[in-house]
Formats: sequence, C-alpha cells, structure tokens
Amino acid sequence: MNDYIIRGTAANDQVRFFAAYTKDVVETARQKHNTSPVATAALGRLLTAGAMMGSMCKNDSDVITLQIQCSGPIGGLTVTADSKANVKGYVNNPDVMLPPSKEGKLDVGKALDLGVLTVIKDIGLKEPYSGQTHLVSGEIAEDLTYYFASSEQVPSAVGLGVLMSKDNTVKQAGGFIVQLMPFADEEVINKLEERVNNISSVTEMLEKGMTPEDILKEVM
Repeated sequence: MNDYIIRGTAANDQVRFFAAYTKDVVETARQKHNTSPVATAALGRLLTAGAMMGSMCKNDSDVITLQIQCSGPIGGLTVTADSKANVKGYVNNPDVMLPPSKEGKLDVGKALDLGVLTVIKDIGLKEPYSGQTHLVSGEIAEDLTYYFASSEQVPSAVGLGVLMSKDNTVKQAGGFIVQLMPFADEEVINKLEERVNNISSVTEMLEKGMTPEDILKEVM
C-alpha cells in the first residue's frame, strides 16, 4: 500500500475527518536521519500528523510547522508540511535509546518527557499564526488532541501509530484526525466519543491490514 491521505465530512458536515497511511515517508525519514527505533516512532507520528494538518490548509502557499521542545533525551522535533501534504522533519537526537514502556512498546512519552508543542501556520498574513500548549503525555497524539481543544477550540480525536519491524525498519505507519464542528449536536458528540473510546490502537488496526478508509469506518 502506497502512502495516501483521505479527507471528508460526515453527519451532515458536523464532523470532518482525515486519515493517512504514511509508511513510506516514515521509512524514508528513518533512512535519511538514521534514527533509533524510538526516535523513528516519535518523528513518524509527528510527520503523519503534519501531513494531515497540512492538508487542512486552504491555500496552496500555506505552510504549517509543528515544533516540540522537550526535556527528554530526544531533545525535540520539528516537522513542516504544505497544503499538498508534502512533509519533512528532523529530530534533535536521532540516536536516543530507551527501554520499552511497561506495556512493552517504544516509550515515546519518556523520550519526550516534559515540554511544549508549538504549531506555526504561515497562511500569507503579515505574521504567522502561532499556538502553543504544554505536552500532556509526550505520546504526540494526546498532545495534539489537547492542542486542538485548548488552542484552536476544536474538539478532536487524534490517533497516530508507527510500528517497527525486528530489523528496525518501519513496518506500518499512519493515523487519523477527527474533528467536531461548532454546530455538532449532542447525539453526534456522544456517539463519536463512545466510538473513539472503544477503538484499538492505530498500529493494531494497521497490522490487521486496515486501510485509512477501514480505520475511519471503525472510528465513525
């Protein structure tokens, strides 16, 4: 499956959604930056989010930058994307190595630890728009969920995942962003919350062979 993004609306435009498959772009980044597994997972999640957030931009010339400054050993990450979802990024310490989390997974949260997420949108105005929030978990998906709610006042569900092979190449990568519009009614909000709370992780869904379309059916 080649990389791609799907986007659309549901529930009479009360919900908008984005879902992406990003294995190739994350593997390319891993090769170019020679990242460790946990650095690949962190950068891959942010690249996936950046591609989807870039595709939210309205104008061809718009550029979005996601920047994480943090106290953890990874040192920080930066990702830039345009409106066509072309995305690039780097990690400050690509060699970071950590033991697995207690769930046996790559410990991205520990790699980032405490810090700040900054989203900069250059949309052709005199000054770029900049929004900033503290990291709530360092897991990136939760941090972006918090950013959308607190900085842009858009209730959102964000899921991101990168799965590594035993040879440390990227096996799967992808994610989704689902957002409620301001006029969404209570029933739609409750149904969506219930669905999001009951879905499995993005990596589990990708490992089952689910496409971005399948993932959205699951989430919606």
